[in-house]
Amino acid sequence: MVTAVRIATFNILHGHSLTDDRVDVARLAAAVEALDVDVLGLQEVDRDQPRSMNADLTAVAAEAMGAVDSQFVAALSGTPGGTWMAATGDEQPGSASYGIALLSRFPVVSWRVVRLPALPSRVPVWFRGDRVPKVVGDEPRVAVAAVLDGPHGHFTVANTHLSFVPGWNGLQLRRLVRALAGTREPLVVMGDLNMESRQATRVSGLRALATAATFPVEEPTRQLDHLLARGPLSARGPAEAVRLPLSDHRALAVDCRVG
Repeated sequence: MVTAVRIATFNILHGHSLTDDRVDVARLAAAVEALDVDVLGLQEVDRDQPRSMNADLTAVAAEAMGAVDSQFVAALSGTPGGTWMAATGDEQPGSASYGIALLSRFPVVSWRVVRLPALPSRVPVWFRGDRVPKVVGDEPRVAVAAVLDGPHGHFTVANTHLSFVPGWNGLQLRRLVRALAGTREPLVVMGDLNMESRQATRVSGLRALATAATFPVEEPTRQLDHLLARGPLSARGPAEAVRLPLSDHRALAVDCRVG
């Protein structure tokens, strides 16, 4: 049996728009509705943060896309510029946090959270346009995976946001794929991986479902956001790098053939 499934990943920059420097939850809802996808991975997601009007952005997106199941996973707990620490998974309801989310129009059979290796110290990193490296630290990174009960049967999707530090993001991606060994296939790993397509496929051992530049949003020149797969699933046509009225990334969406 062959079934179509539409999948997307989107780094939402906590709902922030570069155009008017505002967060508008109605605008986020409209953007998610416009994507019209069955499975959606979001990165840079706020929950109960003052900068995003104390909204639960996962809940906003879930309602907009008609998701039957969704899960937010915090990478950081607290408020940027104030108390800001690695999340443990034991945060109290209503506490400010920031992380990733996975949303699905298909019922979820099981959830799994994978906490990825944290960079142990500050390191020098060369950024494009800089003449000298900057010494930087990184924030904690996490992935969330779900086995979905799709129209063709069970399949697995995982969403993450990896380190911007070259090499370390590759280590995190390898660790995530290893953690998902033996899960139900097809398998889709999505997210802002902070690396180009060739590196993402080489490091993960997965194949690319979507090839399109996603960053920066105005005139994208790099693909930092990816949809990678293993098993009986393939793209039905070219991917779309969708410009939406928020974020510094474009959303990456593709229609897939399953079976």
